[in-house]
Amino acid sequence: MYEYEYRTKGTCSRRITVRLNGKTIEQVAFEGGCNGNLSGIAKLVRGMDIDFVISRFRGNRCGNRPTSCPDQLAVALREAYEAEQREGKSHDL
Repeated sequence: MYEYEYRTKGTCSRRITVRLNGKTIEQVAFEGGCNGNLSGIAKLVRGMDIDFVISRFRGNRCGNRPTSCPDQLAVALREAYEAEQREGKSHDL
C-alpha cells in the first residue's frame, strides 16, 4: 500500500490524498472543493485501475479553467504511481 499527497493547482480543492495498491486505487480523499461531488468521485474510483481513471479524467475542464478536480486527480494518480515506482526501486538497491 502506498499513500501520496498532491497539492492541487487551479481548482477549489487544495489537496488530494491517494492510497494505491500497485495500479489499484484503494482510497481517494479531497480537501476543499465541492464535498458532495468529490466524495462521490472518491467512492466511484475506489477499486479501479489508475490507467482507466486517468484516461477518463485527464483533460476534463471546469468552466473556463484549464483543469478541474477530476483532471487534478488524474495528475495525482500518475505522480503517486511514479513516486511509488521510484521509491520501490531505490529500496531494492
